[in-house]
Amino acid sequence: MTTPPPYNPSDYTTPQGQTYMVTPMVGKVMRKTFGWMAMCLLITALTAMGVVNSGLFYQIASSGAMWLLIIAELVLVFVLSARINKMSVTTATIMLIVYSALNGATLSFIFLAYSLGSIAKTFFITTGMFGVMALVGATTKRDLSKMGSILLMALIGLIIASLVNIFLRSSGLDWIISLIGVVLFTALTAYDVQRVKRLATESDLYDDTQVGRLAVISALSLYLDFINLFLYLLRFFGRND
Repeated sequence: MTTPPPYNPSDYTTPQGQTYMVTPMVGKVMRKTFGWMAMCLLITALTAMGVVNSGLFYQIASSGAMWLLIIAELVLVFVLSARINKMSVTTATIMLIVYSALNGATLSFIFLAYSLGSIAKTFFITTGMFGVMALVGATTKRDLSKMGSILLMALIGLIIASLVNIFLRSSGLDWIISLIGVVLFTALTAYDVQRVKRLATESDLYDDTQVGRLAVISALSLYLDFINLFLYLLRFFGRND
């Protein structure tokens, strides 16, 4: 995944008339954000393949360690999100890297459930969709912040429906959940990219520490958007040849 080009200084105006000045600082934050996100995706992919190829996956699955990995992931996301403004950039970056590796271990099952070809195809489809929506979020003059509450409610509903379907095991409901998941995380991509741009514009970023913190937490958000979009698309395009 390539990083977006630097932004040229220009005015960014929402329909409500609020103006955001797009400065070189915004471009710096965006480049760092997409750079960290790309690094996280690479770490996740390499970890997942390493876990499967080494046979470690079977040990993790049989020992129940998978639940420990999932809990560790949730703790890392919670701590990183809640205390990002009090962390050093180094600490935040290490936590982001560790989270990416843990997520790679928990997602390693996809290499057993789907063929490598269908995984690669789905990855490229995801990259294309993500790239288009990221471009929309970065360039649109429409204020997407009003979508926040709607997207949050949709996300909560999606989680509840997914939990319910664990017990129902309905293929029809699973198809609907997957479709909604694709639509939701496609929209979240544009929303989050614009949010990063807005925060970089409105925040008082006086030094590299503040820039680094914003880039790390933003990279986490976009990384999660990409991973979830990929997993939902994999339900449609994944094959086990």
